[in-house]
Amino acid sequence: MYDICTIGHITLDKVVTTKSVKHMPGGTSFYFSKAIQQFDINYVLITALAQSEMNVVTGLRTDGIEIHSLPSEHSVYFENIYSENQDYREQNVLQKAAPFDVTVMPAIDAKIYHLGPLLSDDISVDLIKSLASKGLVSLDIQGFLRYVENKKVFYTDWTDKKEALPYVSILKANEHEMEVVTGRKDVQEGARALADMGVQEVIITLGSKGSLIFKDGLFHEIPAFKPTAIIDATGCGDTYMAGYLSKKIQGGDIEESGEYGAAMATLKIGSSGPFSGDASSVEEVLTNGIAERFNVLQFGL
Repeated sequence: MYDICTIGHITLDKVVTTKSVKHMPGGTSFYFSKAIQQFDINYVLITALAQSEMNVVTGLRTDGIEIHSLPSEHSVYFENIYSENQDYREQNVLQKAAPFDVTVMPAIDAKIYHLGPLLSDDISVDLIKSLASKGLVSLDIQGFLRYVENKKVFYTDWTDKKEALPYVSILKANEHEMEVVTGRKDVQEGARALADMGVQEVIITLGSKGSLIFKDGLFHEIPAFKPTAIIDATGCGDTYMAGYLSKKIQGGDIEESGEYGAAMATLKIGSSGPFSGDASSVEEVLTNGIAERFNVLQFGL
C-alpha cells in the first residue's frame, strides 16, 4: 500500500521567461515527484512517454522515485511562455502521448491517487471511477480544460465534469480554471459550486494572493509567503500539491497542509526547474512567514 500514487505524463518542456529560454522535463507528474522525493512518503509514479525520453525516468529512479513507465509512441511536448507577471502564461503543445485508462493500469493500491492530466483526453472517466473505489482521488483539473487547436492551448469547460467530479475527493484549480468550470468569478461562489458537483475538498490557488480551501461548509484562507526572488513559476501548483498531500497523509489539518504547500511553492518560484529544497528549508519559510504575518496583524502594518 502506497501513501500517494501520481498518474500523469512526463513532458518535454520549453520554458521561456524574460530572463532565459530553457529546455527541461516537466508536467505535473515530474514536478510533483521531484518535490515529494524530499520527504518520508511511500510514493509511486505511473507515467507514459516515448523511449527517446526514458533517460528522464532513469534519472528519477536514480533519485529513489519508484516509477511504472507505460509505453507511448510520443512524449507530450509543451512550450510555456511567461511575461513579467508570473501568474499567467502562454502555452503551445507540439506533441501528445498515449492516454491512461483502466486497461493499461498496473495493479497498485494507494491511499491517495493524485491525477495530473495535461490535456483533455489524458485520463478516462472510467479510470477515475476505478481509482475512487480503492482510495481518495486528488485531481489537478487544469488538463481536463485544455484543448489543442493548431498547437495552441485553449481552455474550455470539461464535458465530463458532472459524471466525474462526484468521484473526486480533493480538487485543485486556479481562479481561471474555476471560472471555466463553474461560470463564477467570485472565488467562494466557485468553490461552493465545485463542492455542489460532488467534490469533498476544493482548493483554489490564487497565485501571489495565496489559496482558498473549502471543506464541510468552511472556508480556509491560506496566505502566500513572500519569495526571495521570482525566477520560474512552472510547476508551482504541482509543488504546492506535493506539500499539501504529503502533510495531509502525515495527519496535518487543512491549514497546516495548505501552509506547507504554500511554503514549498514559495521556495520553488525562486529557482528554475523543480523544487530542490528539503524539510528544513520549508520549516524556515513557515517560521519566518508566520512570524511576519503575526507582526503585521499585531501592529496593524
